[in-house]
Amino acid sequence: MSVASEYLQHSRESADELVRRHAPLVRRIAYHLMGRLPASVDVGDLIQAGMIGLLEAARHFALDRGASFETYAGIRIRGAMLDELRRTDWTPRSVHRKAREVAETIRQIETETGAEASDAEVMRRLGIGADEYHQVLADASCVRLLSLTAPDDGEESSALDVADEAGLSPAEHIEHDGMREALAEAIGGLPEREQLVMSLYYEQELNLKEIGAVLGVSESRVCQIHGQAVIRLRSRMTGWRDG
Repeated sequence: MSVASEYLQHSRESADELVRRHAPLVRRIAYHLMGRLPASVDVGDLIQAGMIGLLEAARHFALDRGASFETYAGIRIRGAMLDELRRTDWTPRSVHRKAREVAETIRQIETETGAEASDAEVMRRLGIGADEYHQVLADASCVRLLSLTAPDDGEESSALDVADEAGLSPAEHIEHDGMREALAEAIGGLPEREQLVMSLYYEQELNLKEIGAVLGVSESRVCQIHGQAVIRLRSRMTGWRDG
């Protein structure tokens, strides 16, 4: 057997071993995500997508990356699952339309007044009651996972997604960094409670029930606060989304 053949065989064996040892990681990430998704999402679909991400990670991992394989694989697994969620967007078009209407109303109010748009003013301009408004907020909380800056056809990733930045071109790096800075600034301008919910949900990766326990409110109320924050951010990121 030639040196090249021996190397290729060893690489395949190493990749297979990595996949075997880290298969449980796929299930952990899938079930963690399920805690933040509607019941209509099939965990089996997430696991299948995650296994593909794990296979790709095993094939492309190099020891000189400066990170452990588990760290690298976790990013690829999670990314593959998020891609699957975008591809099979479960949200009805009516939910997207209503969220856009609320976001546009918030943008108009904040442009006119220079202050945060209150729920009462948004409802007055839309001509809807509190129950309908709160339902829009709850629905917006589940509108495409982390979808704040992606256009409504769902073809592009969100600024909050875990990105594999190694594949970006220099121009894409600049745009990506600029978008993240704009998003961070927009989050910093949210009301205090909305900032806290966003931090607990995206940075600490708590689910809505866990956040409710931290804040001392119901899970449905956390869902409304999260939806409010998502819609407010969409209204303030209009320039990036249109660009």
